[in-house]
Amino acid sequence: MLELFRYRPHQEDLAAFLEFLNQHTLIGGDGWVLLMAVAASICIGLSKAGLAGTATLNVVLMAQAFGAKPSVGLVLPLLIAADLMGFWVNRGAGTWRQVWKIAPAAMLGVILGWVLLGRIDNHAARPIIGWVIVGLLIFHLLITTKAQATAFLSGHQGFSWVMGLIAGVVTMLANAAGPVMTVYLLAQHLPKREHLGVFSRYFLFLNLFKVPFSADLGIINSRSLLTNAILLPAVVLGVILGWQILRRIPQKPFEWTLFVLTFLAALWMVAA
Repeated sequence: MLELFRYRPHQEDLAAFLEFLNQHTLIGGDGWVLLMAVAASICIGLSKAGLAGTATLNVVLMAQAFGAKPSVGLVLPLLIAADLMGFWVNRGAGTWRQVWKIAPAAMLGVILGWVLLGRIDNHAARPIIGWVIVGLLIFHLLITTKAQATAFLSGHQGFSWVMGLIAGVVTMLANAAGPVMTVYLLAQHLPKREHLGVFSRYFLFLNLFKVPFSADLGIINSRSLLTNAILLPAVVLGVILGWQILRRIPQKPFEWTLFVLTFLAALWMVAA
Protein backbone atom coordinates (compact mmCIF):
# COMPACT_ATOMS: atom_id res chain seq x y z
CA MET A 1 0.00 0.00 0.00
CA LEU A 2 2.83 2.42 0.83
CA GLU A 3 4.22 1.95 -2.66
CA LEU A 4 1.08 3.58 -4.07
CA PHE A 5 1.82 6.78 -2.15
CA ARG A 6 5.49 6.69 -3.17
CA TYR A 7 4.65 6.25 -6.84
CA ARG A 8 5.61 9.11 -9.15
CA PRO A 9 4.51 9.18 -12.78
CA HIS A 10 7.32 8.81 -15.33
CA GLN A 11 7.59 10.38 -18.75
CA GLU A 12 6.79 7.00 -20.31
CA ASP A 13 3.52 6.84 -18.35
CA LEU A 14 2.48 10.27 -19.64
CA ALA A 15 3.33 9.24 -23.20
CA ALA A 16 1.28 6.04 -22.81
CA PHE A 17 -1.67 8.01 -21.41
CA LEU A 18 -1.57 10.50 -24.30
CA GLU A 19 -1.38 7.61 -26.76
CA PHE A 20 -4.47 6.05 -25.15
CA LEU A 21 -6.28 9.38 -25.52
CA ASN A 22 -5.20 9.55 -29.15
CA GLN A 23 -6.56 6.09 -29.97
CA HIS A 24 -9.79 5.99 -27.98
CA THR A 25 -11.00 9.56 -27.31
CA LEU A 26 -11.56 12.87 -29.08
CA ILE A 27 -8.67 14.47 -27.19
CA GLY A 28 -6.21 13.11 -29.70
CA GLY A 29 -3.18 12.89 -27.44
CA ASP A 30 -2.75 16.68 -27.48
CA GLY A 31 -1.91 18.08 -24.05
CA TRP A 32 -3.27 21.54 -24.90
CA VAL A 33 -6.59 20.08 -26.04
CA LEU A 34 -6.80 18.13 -22.78
CA LEU A 35 -6.04 21.29 -20.79
CA MET A 36 -8.76 23.29 -22.58
CA ALA A 37 -11.23 20.42 -22.18
CA VAL A 38 -10.56 20.17 -18.44
CA ALA A 39 -10.94 23.95 -18.06
CA ALA A 40 -14.21 23.86 -20.00
CA SER A 41 -15.49 20.95 -17.87
CA ILE A 42 -14.72 22.89 -14.69
CA CYS A 43 -16.69 25.80 -16.20
CA ILE A 44 -19.66 23.47 -16.71
CA GLY A 45 -19.59 22.58 -13.02
CA LEU A 46 -19.16 26.23 -12.00
CA SER A 47 -22.17 27.26 -14.09
CA LYS A 48 -24.40 24.59 -12.59
CA ALA A 49 -23.29 25.63 -9.10
CA GLY A 50 -24.68 29.11 -9.76
CA LEU A 51 -21.89 31.02 -11.55
CA ALA A 52 -23.90 31.44 -14.73
CA GLY A 53 -21.24 33.44 -16.57
CA THR A 54 -19.07 30.34 -16.99
CA ALA A 55 -21.68 28.57 -19.14
CA THR A 56 -20.88 30.35 -22.41
CA LEU A 57 -17.14 30.23 -21.71
CA ASN A 58 -17.25 26.43 -21.68
CA VAL A 59 -18.93 26.48 -25.11
CA VAL A 60 -16.10 28.55 -26.60
CA LEU A 61 -13.34 26.46 -24.98
CA MET A 62 -14.87 23.17 -26.15
CA ALA A 63 -15.37 24.51 -29.67
CA GLN A 64 -11.73 25.60 -29.79
CA ALA A 65 -10.56 22.23 -28.50
CA PHE A 66 -12.70 19.84 -30.57
CA GLY A 67 -14.33 21.85 -33.33
CA ALA A 68 -17.65 23.64 -33.17
CA LYS A 69 -20.01 20.84 -34.23
CA PRO A 70 -18.40 17.84 -32.44
CA SER A 71 -18.16 19.86 -29.23
CA VAL A 72 -21.96 20.21 -29.09
CA GLY A 73 -22.37 16.45 -28.70
CA LEU A 74 -19.36 16.09 -26.43
CA VAL A 75 -20.62 18.66 -23.93
CA LEU A 76 -24.17 17.30 -23.66
CA PRO A 77 -23.53 14.25 -21.37
CA LEU A 78 -21.35 16.43 -19.13
CA LEU A 79 -24.18 18.95 -18.86
CA ILE A 80 -26.62 16.17 -17.97
CA ALA A 81 -24.31 14.91 -15.21
CA ALA A 82 -24.07 18.45 -13.81
CA ASP A 83 -27.85 18.92 -14.21
CA LEU A 84 -28.47 15.80 -12.11
CA MET A 85 -26.29 17.26 -9.35
CA GLY A 86 -28.08 20.61 -9.60
CA PHE A 87 -31.49 18.96 -9.53
CA TRP A 88 -30.57 16.96 -6.42
CA VAL A 89 -29.35 20.07 -4.61
CA ASN A 90 -32.43 22.13 -5.58
CA ARG A 91 -34.99 19.29 -5.53
CA GLY A 92 -37.03 21.03 -2.83
CA ALA A 93 -37.47 24.22 -4.85
CA GLY A 94 -39.54 24.92 -7.94
CA THR A 95 -42.04 22.58 -9.59
CA TRP A 96 -42.24 20.63 -12.83
CA ARG A 97 -45.49 22.49 -13.61
CA GLN A 98 -43.43 25.65 -14.19
CA VAL A 99 -41.24 23.75 -16.64
CA TRP A 100 -44.14 22.34 -18.68
CA LYS A 101 -45.35 25.87 -19.52
CA ILE A 102 -42.27 26.48 -21.68
CA ALA A 103 -41.31 22.88 -22.55
CA PRO A 104 -43.43 22.36 -25.75
CA ALA A 105 -41.93 25.41 -27.46
CA ALA A 106 -38.44 24.41 -26.33
CA MET A 107 -38.92 20.88 -27.72
CA LEU A 108 -39.98 22.36 -31.05
CA GLY A 109 -36.89 24.59 -30.94
CA VAL A 110 -34.65 21.56 -30.36
CA ILE A 111 -36.12 19.87 -33.45
CA LEU A 112 -35.50 23.02 -35.54
CA GLY A 113 -31.95 23.23 -34.18
CA TRP A 114 -31.40 19.53 -35.01
CA VAL A 115 -32.43 20.16 -38.63
CA LEU A 116 -30.12 23.19 -38.87
CA LEU A 117 -27.16 21.43 -37.26
CA GLY A 118 -27.56 18.50 -39.61
CA ARG A 119 -27.29 20.81 -42.62
CA ILE A 120 -24.06 22.61 -41.70
CA ASP A 121 -20.50 21.31 -41.53
CA ASN A 122 -17.95 21.95 -38.78
CA HIS A 123 -16.35 24.86 -40.65
CA ALA A 124 -19.66 26.66 -41.06
CA ALA A 125 -20.77 25.82 -37.51
CA ARG A 126 -17.82 27.66 -35.95
CA PRO A 127 -18.82 31.25 -36.93
CA ILE A 128 -22.52 30.46 -36.45
CA ILE A 129 -21.96 29.35 -32.86
CA GLY A 130 -19.65 32.33 -32.33
CA TRP A 131 -22.36 34.76 -33.47
CA VAL A 132 -24.98 32.94 -31.39
CA ILE A 133 -22.82 33.44 -28.30
CA VAL A 134 -22.16 37.11 -29.12
CA GLY A 135 -25.89 37.68 -29.58
CA LEU A 136 -26.74 35.95 -26.31
CA LEU A 137 -24.14 37.96 -24.41
CA ILE A 138 -25.51 41.23 -25.79
CA PHE A 139 -29.04 40.07 -25.03
CA HIS A 140 -28.04 39.15 -21.49
CA LEU A 141 -26.31 42.53 -21.05
CA LEU A 142 -29.38 44.47 -22.15
CA ILE A 143 -31.66 42.51 -19.84
CA THR A 144 -29.25 42.83 -16.90
CA THR A 145 -29.07 46.62 -17.26
CA LYS A 146 -32.82 46.98 -17.86
CA ALA A 147 -34.29 44.24 -15.71
CA GLN A 148 -37.54 46.15 -15.07
CA ALA A 149 -38.29 46.14 -18.80
CA THR A 150 -39.18 42.44 -18.58
CA ALA A 151 -41.82 42.95 -15.89
CA PHE A 152 -44.74 43.34 -18.31
CA LEU A 153 -43.79 40.21 -20.26
CA SER A 154 -44.35 37.60 -17.59
CA GLY A 155 -48.11 37.37 -18.09
CA HIS A 156 -48.01 36.77 -21.84
CA GLN A 157 -48.18 33.19 -23.12
CA GLY A 158 -46.61 34.38 -26.36
CA PHE A 159 -43.51 35.43 -24.42
CA SER A 160 -43.18 31.91 -22.99
CA TRP A 161 -43.44 30.37 -26.46
CA VAL A 162 -40.95 32.76 -28.08
CA MET A 163 -38.39 32.31 -25.30
CA GLY A 164 -38.91 28.54 -25.29
CA LEU A 165 -38.45 28.32 -29.05
CA ILE A 166 -35.27 30.43 -28.97
CA ALA A 167 -33.90 28.43 -26.04
CA GLY A 168 -34.55 25.14 -27.86
CA VAL A 169 -32.80 26.23 -31.06
CA VAL A 170 -29.83 27.77 -29.25
CA THR A 171 -29.32 24.83 -26.90
CA MET A 172 -29.31 22.37 -29.82
CA LEU A 173 -26.88 24.49 -31.85
CA ALA A 174 -24.49 25.48 -29.07
CA ASN A 175 -25.59 24.26 -25.60
CA ALA A 176 -25.84 27.95 -24.72
CA ALA A 177 -29.46 28.61 -23.75
CA GLY A 178 -28.67 29.66 -20.17
CA PRO A 179 -29.04 33.42 -20.82
CA VAL A 180 -32.38 32.88 -22.59
CA MET A 181 -33.81 30.87 -19.70
CA THR A 182 -32.42 33.39 -17.22
CA VAL A 183 -34.31 36.20 -18.97
CA TYR A 184 -37.50 34.14 -18.97
CA LEU A 185 -37.25 33.38 -15.25
CA LEU A 186 -36.36 36.97 -14.37
CA ALA A 187 -39.63 37.99 -15.99
CA GLN A 188 -41.45 35.56 -13.67
CA HIS A 189 -40.03 37.34 -10.57
CA LEU A 190 -39.41 34.08 -8.75
CA PRO A 191 -37.61 33.92 -5.39
CA LYS A 192 -33.93 33.00 -5.78
CA ARG A 193 -34.24 29.40 -4.58
CA GLU A 194 -37.34 28.74 -6.69
CA HIS A 195 -35.54 30.29 -9.67
CA LEU A 196 -32.67 27.81 -9.25
CA GLY A 197 -35.10 24.91 -8.82
CA VAL A 198 -36.98 25.65 -12.05
CA PHE A 199 -33.71 26.36 -13.89
CA SER A 200 -32.17 23.01 -12.92
CA ARG A 201 -35.36 21.05 -13.72
CA TYR A 202 -35.75 22.74 -17.09
CA PHE A 203 -32.25 21.99 -18.33
CA LEU A 204 -32.26 18.44 -16.98
CA PHE A 205 -35.42 17.77 -19.00
CA LEU A 206 -34.28 19.61 -22.13
CA ASN A 207 -30.77 18.13 -22.22
CA LEU A 208 -32.16 14.60 -21.84
CA PHE A 209 -34.61 15.35 -24.67
CA LYS A 210 -31.67 16.38 -26.90
CA VAL A 211 -29.78 13.08 -26.54
CA PRO A 212 -31.44 11.07 -29.37
CA PHE A 213 -31.12 14.02 -31.77
CA SER A 214 -27.42 14.44 -31.01
CA ALA A 215 -26.87 10.69 -31.37
CA ASP A 216 -28.67 10.77 -34.74
CA LEU A 217 -26.23 13.45 -35.94
CA GLY A 218 -23.31 11.26 -34.85
CA ILE A 219 -21.95 13.84 -32.41
CA ILE A 220 -22.55 11.48 -29.48
CA ASN A 221 -20.59 8.28 -30.07
CA SER A 222 -18.31 5.81 -28.31
CA ARG A 223 -15.25 8.09 -28.53
CA SER A 224 -17.14 11.11 -27.22
CA LEU A 225 -18.59 9.08 -24.32
CA LEU A 226 -15.15 7.83 -23.29
CA THR A 227 -13.94 11.43 -23.45
CA ASN A 228 -16.85 12.33 -21.16
CA ALA A 229 -15.75 9.69 -18.65
CA ILE A 230 -12.26 11.23 -18.52
CA LEU A 231 -13.61 14.78 -18.11
CA LEU A 232 -16.42 14.02 -15.63
CA PRO A 233 -14.23 14.47 -12.49
CA ALA A 234 -13.46 18.02 -13.67
CA VAL A 235 -17.20 18.75 -13.82
CA VAL A 236 -17.65 17.52 -10.24
CA LEU A 237 -14.64 19.61 -9.19
CA GLY A 238 -16.23 22.65 -10.87
CA VAL A 239 -19.48 22.19 -8.94
CA ILE A 240 -17.60 21.96 -5.63
CA LEU A 241 -15.42 24.98 -6.49
CA GLY A 242 -18.51 26.92 -7.53
CA TRP A 243 -20.15 26.40 -4.16
CA GLN A 244 -16.97 27.60 -2.43
CA ILE A 245 -16.56 30.63 -4.73
CA LEU A 246 -20.15 31.73 -4.14
CA ARG A 247 -19.46 31.75 -0.40
CA ARG A 248 -16.20 33.72 -0.57
CA ILE A 249 -16.01 35.89 -3.69
CA PRO A 250 -18.48 38.57 -4.86
CA GLN A 251 -20.25 37.12 -7.87
CA LYS A 252 -20.63 40.31 -9.93
CA PRO A 253 -16.89 41.04 -10.54
CA PHE A 254 -16.35 37.36 -11.30
CA GLU A 255 -19.25 37.29 -13.78
CA TRP A 256 -18.10 40.49 -15.52
CA THR A 257 -14.59 39.10 -15.99
CA LEU A 258 -15.98 35.96 -17.56
CA PHE A 259 -18.37 38.03 -19.69
CA VAL A 260 -15.49 39.96 -21.25
CA LEU A 261 -13.34 36.86 -21.77
CA THR A 262 -16.22 34.94 -23.37
CA PHE A 263 -17.10 37.87 -25.63
CA LEU A 264 -13.53 38.13 -26.90
CA ALA A 265 -13.29 34.37 -27.39
CA ALA A 266 -16.59 34.32 -29.31
CA LEU A 267 -15.31 37.09 -31.60
CA TRP A 268 -12.22 34.96 -32.17
CA MET A 269 -14.47 32.08 -33.29
CA VAL A 270 -16.24 34.38 -35.73
CA ALA A 271 -13.04 35.83 -37.17
CA ALA A 272 -10.99 32.62 -37.38
